[in-house]
Amino acid sequence: MSAGIGCRDLRVHAGGRELLSVPELHVSSGRTLAVLGPNGAGKSTLLRALGLLSSHRVSGEILLDGRPATRSLMRHALVAVLQRPILRRGTVAANVISGLRFRGVSRREAQARAWPWIEALGLASLAGRDARSLSIGEAQRVSITRALAVGPKVLLLDEPFSGLDSTTRADLLADLRAALTGQPTATILVTHDRQEALALAEDTALLIKGRIRQHGSTAEVLDHPGDADTARLLGFTNLLPPALTGRTHTLVARPEHTRLVLGPSDDSAEVIGTLRRTVALGVATRVDVDTAAGPLTCLHPGDLLATELPPAGSSVRVRIRHARPLTEMSLATPS
Repeated sequence: MSAGIGCRDLRVHAGGRELLSVPELHVSSGRTLAVLGPNGAGKSTLLRALGLLSSHRVSGEILLDGRPATRSLMRHALVAVLQRPILRRGTVAANVISGLRFRGVSRREAQARAWPWIEALGLASLAGRDARSLSIGEAQRVSITRALAVGPKVLLLDEPFSGLDSTTRADLLADLRAALTGQPTATILVTHDRQEALALAEDTALLIKGRIRQHGSTAEVLDHPGDADTARLLGFTNLLPPALTGRTHTLVARPEHTRLVLGPSDDSAEVIGTLRRTVALGVATRVDVDTAAGPLTCLHPGDLLATELPPAGSSVRVRIRHARPLTEMSLATPS
């Protein structure tokens, strides 16, 4: 294996139950892997096991730069950023340099090494402020800046954006992506949000029930689910079996690519069903339709007037504007 972090035959057990089984995984230096999965999938368990931080029974090999990792090696190579930021008393600048100070770097050198990161992550104007007065978004920005200032070989991100509002999250994701570009750091982000994976990671692994079900380039994985479970995880919640469409494979589609047909049409590919309910969501209108093969969800942009929609219980037609076939996909590690 090349430089970076990885594992072979990794298994994690607790209470007589296997929580995680990963035959092989590797994140190269300079690349970011997003581990995407639902709640309870084992994402944080994987992160802790890779960092030699787990309190559970772990078997298999953890590899750092292709060699078996030890706690001592990992302690110097790795930095983790958690869901809730942990800050010390003092100023923002003092918090940013604290990681370097813990590693024995002099105060003067720590300040010199940390300042470019303070500027890159937009903290220059807050450097002299008391860290305890920061908002949650500002505090998380400090935590990430402190981690980057150390210059770690491995950066572990355990859902650090989950408590942020959408604007703060988008800004921090953009700044972090720019900061990581060109750095020799192997980064692993665990998240349940596919937009975070798309914004930050070159590669994505889908983790479901403690198993990696797909692994490849982020663009490929997010748009080509391999089975029904990964399809639902990626937002392809509409499953259309061959009996409904006449196609060879089951098709999957996201609600935003599914529309209720409101006017005349002679499209033979449309799906017939019964309108169950409509829900105005402000920026969109959700329409739920029951078909012979199960429910479909349509998402129309904007608010549809009640007069534009047939009443509940009516026979309706649904057009799938964009769908993907479900085919078994390779789980091979990307090159």
